[in-house]
Amino acid sequence: MIMKLLILNGPNLNLLGTREPDVYGSKTFEEFLAKLRRDFPQVELDYSQSNEEGVIVTSLQEADGVYSGVVLNAAAYTHTSIAIADAIAAISVPVIEVHISNVFAREEFRWHSVIAPYCMGSISGFGLQSYSLAVRAFIHCNSIEQ
Repeated sequence: MIMKLLILNGPNLNLLGTREPDVYGSKTFEEFLAKLRRDFPQVELDYSQSNEEGVIVTSLQEADGVYSGVVLNAAAYTHTSIAIADAIAAISVPVIEVHISNVFAREEFRWHSVIAPYCMGSISGFGLQSYSLAVRAFIHCNSIEQ
């Protein structure tokens, strides 16, 4: 059975490639997603991005029972969204929190994640490769379970 993962990006991540390239790199997420799909042909990767908190909550709810896991970069909502934290807590599909930058090397307000306690794990600071590491974690955890 093929593993199916949802990559879900939050606000301003639609600007990757042009937004603060010194922090986030110069590649668009769509360019990186094509590489991810080439690197993990055994995994079906769906992708969604929204700047709206409620859309992210709905996407998480709709992922339950459909996906083997969710790779979530909630961006700024990581630090503020009780609604997203509650959605993660309410679903049975595991979620891995990812961040492109090392949040602990940035402003102090970024050091706290309200969603982390409800996630399977957190990965930050490896650029876009943070997403690859999350996909690898799901593959590894799935192989252990079998």
